[in-house]
Amino acid sequence: MAEQRVLVMVGAHPDDESFGAGGTLAYYVQKGVKVYYICGTRGEVGEVPPEMMQGYSSVAQLRTYELECASKALGLEEVIFLGYRDSGMEGSPENKHPEALAAAPVDKVAGIITAHLRQLRPQVVTTFDPVGGYHHPDHIMIHNATVKAFNACNDPAQYPDAGAPYQPKKLYFHVFQHNWLKFMIRTQKLMGRDVHHFGKNKDIDLWAMLQDEFPVNAAIKLTKQAIETGNKAAACHASQLGGGGGRRGGIREFLNKLTGYRDTYMRGYPPVTGKRTEKDLFEGVG
Repeated sequence: MAEQRVLVMVGAHPDDESFGAGGTLAYYVQKGVKVYYICGTRGEVGEVPPEMMQGYSSVAQLRTYELECASKALGLEEVIFLGYRDSGMEGSPENKHPEALAAAPVDKVAGIITAHLRQLRPQVVTTFDPVGGYHHPDHIMIHNATVKAFNACNDPAQYPDAGAPYQPKKLYFHVFQHNWLKFMIRTQKLMGRDVHHFGKNKDIDLWAMLQDEFPVNAAIKLTKQAIETGNKAAACHASQLGGGGGRRGGIREFLNKLTGYRDTYMRGYPPVTGKRTEKDLFEGVG
């Protein structure tokens, strides 16, 4: 009997599982893979329109509800929280909060992730690229901690209280396609907008992202069903859309067409040899 395939995504906030990699997660769920999302925080410092807070005691409660909605839409097995607090963007006061993810020792965060990987036993692990996509300190922490956890997972000398050693077979980092970034920069300039302050909260530097070019070692061709499911999951995060980015036929649909309905990844392990681009994150997994 073939081994059950398991994929674990490690992210930082509610919505990271949908806005970046939702199509990929939906695609693999629909292929019968058990997919889990390990989430570093509950998005405590995300900006939310006041009218959307009715019925919720905190931003964290609202965004946890949105994540539950997205998880159900994607068909995830489980969402696992690491228990840290959203650190906000680089340079914000929240960076120094004693419970902030970005302020935590990377070794401690890695130990918690290691315990979950040893329990879930995934063949494939995905997370952010080395600069966290757009230099968010929580994303960078998650990247560093996940890489450390992946490398420690099968070493009984590291985190001996975190369960029996186990070695995941592959590690991937989600990377943005440069044609998407170039298009966004071009259109922002045509509209007279600042490409250094993009997004709902004006805290994303598109130009800086364009300078961080990473190799694409895997390109996942998404099915129509996976794209529609990813869009439904993104729409669950209504408080963070800032203009309906999850609407079918809107900007997300246009960008899907621009990128060829593909999600792209850099492979962190095993080491890459040659220039061939994988079409399946489970390629080579028995």
